[in-house]
Amino acid sequence: MAHIRTYRTPVKMGNWFEEQRLKEDEVKEHLEKKERGELAGQKMDFLKENILKPVKFSVTNDGTLHFGDIVMLVNMGGGNRECSAVSINADVNSLTKIPLPGVQAPCAVSAVRSVQPCTRTAFVITSVDGSPEGSTLHFEQSFALKTTSGFARGLYLTSDLRSFQKCAKKSRLQEVSLEDSDSFLSWWKIVYFDPQERLEYEGLPVPANVKVLIVHCKTNQALAVLGDHVLWTMYGKEYELTAHTFLDSHKAEQDNNHWILCTILGQKSVTHDHQLLSVFY
Repeated sequence: MAHIRTYRTPVKMGNWFEEQRLKEDEVKEHLEKKERGELAGQKMDFLKENILKPVKFSVTNDGTLHFGDIVMLVNMGGGNRECSAVSINADVNSLTKIPLPGVQAPCAVSAVRSVQPCTRTAFVITSVDGSPEGSTLHFEQSFALKTTSGFARGLYLTSDLRSFQKCAKKSRLQEVSLEDSDSFLSWWKIVYFDPQERLEYEGLPVPANVKVLIVHCKTNQALAVLGDHVLWTMYGKEYELTAHTFLDSHKAEQDNNHWILCTILGQKSVTHDHQLLSVFY
């Protein structure tokens, strides 16, 4: 008699009522999150819509950099690296809605290979010594680099001595990140790239759109991009950023440490070492 069906097909067995209520609660919770824009796909679309929004960078009339300029930090590449720019490496977990939607600190940074002028790659040259906005930036003068206000929240590019708990994920070198506090850890200075002529340029105005070094004031390590340490982010394949001075056999900084602070507007070009960087605004 074991093969005889005891119950008909429509009969519900087990904890069917509890399971039905759980499914209804899941559907209700999903619809509520969708209405509030809290689904993972909605968060990702919202993040990309805001962080990839185009930004117009500053125009330099005298060919030099000034406090308050909005610039893009570009490395022309070399070896196993393509041309890349310092960028905000924010994901959906970096978002906050208090008091307004935006990126929250601490936030990671990386070097994006698609060099496009947007909120993600825009940084403001900020005074830390009381220099008025609009005044010229000089070699060896301390300054800060912060993201634009609004969605990017004006976070400061910061670094500190590496430790077992705080270091770059891939290379384990000195970490670079974005913080919301302005401190000595966020102070940088521009150094002329050629060590043989460095003393002659000390104290002179920093020209825009030329190759320079960006050195961290506290640790004296230069900002660097690492082509052999790749980060897979929601934006694609990118390079790791760190503060570390790479020297060649002649005690000169390698191209990992060479940066161009772009301030051009419109369709312009920055040419260096027979390489061409085209920036479209």
